[in-house]
Amino acid sequence: MKEKLRSKILSALLAVCLIAGILAGCGSAPQTPDNSTPPQETDPSQSTPDSSSDSETVKISLWRPQFLLSTVDSNQVRKVESAINDYIADKINVEISITEIPRSEYIDKANLAIANNEMTMLWTCNWFTTIMTDDLVRQNALYDLTDIIKDSVLYGTMPEGIWQASRYDGRDYFVPCYKESAEGNDIVFATELAEKYNWDTSAVKSLRDLTPFLADLKNDNVPYPITWQNRGVFFKFNLDYFDFITGNDSAVVVDRATDKVINVIETEQYREWVTLMSEWAEAGYLKEDEVTKTVPATVVNEDTWGFTYWTDVPVNAEASSRYGRPMSLIPMTGVWANSSTTLGSCYCVTKNSTPEEAKACVDFLGLLYTDNYLSDLFTFGIEGEDFHYEDGAVVSTSESYKHSAWESASVVSITPAQGEPENKIDLYIQFNENANVSSAAGFRFDSSEVQAEIAACNSVYEQYGYVLQNGGYPRDQIESTLEEFQTALDNAGFQKILTAASSQYEDWKATR
Repeated sequence: MKEKLRSKILSALLAVCLIAGILAGCGSAPQTPDNSTPPQETDPSQSTPDSSSDSETVKISLWRPQFLLSTVDSNQVRKVESAINDYIADKINVEISITEIPRSEYIDKANLAIANNEMTMLWTCNWFTTIMTDDLVRQNALYDLTDIIKDSVLYGTMPEGIWQASRYDGRDYFVPCYKESAEGNDIVFATELAEKYNWDTSAVKSLRDLTPFLADLKNDNVPYPITWQNRGVFFKFNLDYFDFITGNDSAVVVDRATDKVINVIETEQYREWVTLMSEWAEAGYLKEDEVTKTVPATVVNEDTWGFTYWTDVPVNAEASSRYGRPMSLIPMTGVWANSSTTLGSCYCVTKNSTPEEAKACVDFLGLLYTDNYLSDLFTFGIEGEDFHYEDGAVVSTSESYKHSAWESASVVSITPAQGEPENKIDLYIQFNENANVSSAAGFRFDSSEVQAEIAACNSVYEQYGYVLQNGGYPRDQIESTLEEFQTALDNAGFQKILTAASSQYEDWKATR
């Protein structure tokens, strides 16, 4: 059974190589570099094309957080590290040391290690504080891997669009973990509700089409016919129209139709959204609790709500597990890869590394992302001690070493865990392959010169924008409130932010 699964993983790896370049956005699809060979499953008795017995082994150090365990068993980490080095010895000229840190301590300790030149490579993401991807680039703490990656096996393990969306100023500083690399949004509801009220949701194409269903729920005294869970979600349901390049709550966006930076508050989509939310609030479908941010966090774990949002993932069956009952989804947007979707989990090499060490890191990641045995070892630990295979799936049994696929390597090369769909790898490949790539993918707004204006505008967004987006103003006050909102933004320096973002974006486009 395990050999059959490995064959499937190899086929999936080859499929990724074939689709690399499909996600290039507009124009002809960029091709995988000529020197990038298709990934192959590695047998312990064979060496890879990257190995060279005449070259000196390069030592690298990798730091990563431990998310699943409260403490780190250093002895078991050393055993896994030794097993990894034994396995890769005749494949690549790399010897790796692994430092694992509990998540709660990782940020501080990793920052200190960077300052003290104690690491070669580290795991990071775009949502940690102080050590997030933006911070590391801003601090000039990273090695530019562009010229190394483009001629590597690693480059062929992911579609071009994912690399494109992960870049800073056109340069490759990060290697994303290959997981879901795009975002789409749906409406989710309990399947039993459709059966109870005899709903036909197949004709729902927009949020407004939900109105008759919300009326059914309101008439049946359901407390929350629809809930946004105390969030502003305008951005979620307008991904097909805009790329929110300066933040999900910002009015400065790229209009996908014109590929220009615009003020989203002036768009028809924004006006339609705030009008619909006002109508729903007046009808009692959207509760005032959304405006006051007092919707109980436990609501979505109960049967007191009808509809809410769901962020699309390759395995949408997870919605039923999340909410504890069978759920149905209504797609509301396409799936988009942009500058914030690909770096939720990634690796980078520190600035102090030598060229030899940087290449060794890329060689290691190239093998990690293409070799099923190595991926499982790195992710789950030692077979028979930390995990075992059951019907071809991984069953983790250890409290000494274990990680999740999303923060380890490529989902394509890692054996699915017990309880995950057998076709998980295919679902992830299809999800990423079918994603749209934003024209702004890879653009990073430099806000350093408008920090004061951004802080002032954020206060205005909270005062007006959030309330408008959640139905906090009566329908007959929408137009006047929008005018007040825009005036308050302009007084806070909004136009300076808009001009800066537009200028930077046009300059960026000219150099792509």
